Amino acid sequence: MKILLVDDSSTMRRIQKTQLKNLGVEDVVEAEDGMDGLKVLAENMPVDTILLDWNMPRMDGLSMLEEVRKDDTYKDVKVIMCTSESEKTKVIKALKAGANQYMVKPFTPDVLKEKLSI
Repeated sequence: MKILLVDDSSTMRRIQKTQLKNLGVEDVVEAEDGMDGLKVLAENMPVDTILLDWNMPRMDGLSMLEEVRKDDTYKDVKVIMCTSESEKTKVIKALKAGANQYMVKPFTPDVLKEKLSI
């Protein structure tokens, strides 16, 4: 399983990467915002899952999600929004835009495992 972490916080990426490693996921690539995320995604296909933050500079997670869903190349890539945005309207907006799952930070390794279905 290959996972793309997209988060502007290097600390959050490090935490998530450690959680993934503890779950047995070793193939992880990283990006610091949506624009970088689209580039890293294109360069590292096939990617199975994107863990995507909402609030980032240059291109936010929702905009990246919309770009990913416009491209058939990525139709099988699972997108999990991982964000501090817990408002119901935000959750609905992300799911309507094509997110497969939604997690509110902070989350436990058990929640991550469940969302990844591993």
